[in-house]
Amino acid sequence: MSFEFGQAQEFSTERISIFARAMRKTGRPVVLVPLGVGLHAGHIALIRAARRLPRAVVIVAWAGTEVPEELKSEQVDAVWRYTVAELWPKGLRTVIQPVDHHLEPVSDLARVLTQQIAELNIVGPSDVFVGEKDYEQIRALQSAVTDLHLPVTVHGVPTVRMPDGIALSLRNTQVDEAAREQALALSAALTAGAHAAEHGADAVLSAARSVLDTAGIEPEYLAVRGLELGEAEETGDARLLVAATVGGVRLIDNVGLPLGVGFRNLGQDA
Repeated sequence: MSFEFGQAQEFSTERISIFARAMRKTGRPVVLVPLGVGLHAGHIALIRAARRLPRAVVIVAWAGTEVPEELKSEQVDAVWRYTVAELWPKGLRTVIQPVDHHLEPVSDLARVLTQQIAELNIVGPSDVFVGEKDYEQIRALQSAVTDLHLPVTVHGVPTVRMPDGIALSLRNTQVDEAAREQALALSAALTAGAHAAEHGADAVLSAARSVLDTAGIEPEYLAVRGLELGEAEETGDARLLVAATVGGVRLIDNVGLPLGVGFRNLGQDA
């Protein structure tokens, strides 16, 4: 079968391994971008980040019924069309269990993580690109890759947001228009918390919770954690994470924090 780069050529589960192995023999980085069934600007950002790797062969994993034309316009090289039934023809019998950080349900994280590792094993990429919107899921993937000694580099791509601050995600599109203004409070709370980072974790949480209270939102969790989701140091990089149900839809979001330093003080010692 002839192949032309940048044409989003479709491959079956059986043939994607053969294709990826052939590309690795040419010395090119093989890059996997797992997308599932949806496509929005956040996913396009993953593809564009992947394409910036020199000589990269970009493979998108796609479980939707129709392959979007945008994948070709974004010069994706190959599209791996798969179904969950193909991954586990006898059902999911083995689950990789991540550490429970008491944020997202660990059973949900485990199922996604198991699928991610299965996809990595099938394709055998040198790199995988995933979005920071699901930050805890990224940490679970990075831990699994490290602990299982998998030869792949995990790249996190910053969350893409609408002009009003709402993070782009398939879940956010399910929020009813009547509840959209309330949904804005999640990103507003993260912004308020981030701007209080100079004064420590308590100030961050107080600022964020004030915004949520004003919007009438009771978060499922609102937490400041270290980059690996353990307890945050008093000074250094951290993460502010939130989950709440708005308009009947459970939403999650997060933002990075220069804890104990603050954005205005960044670079002063450089």
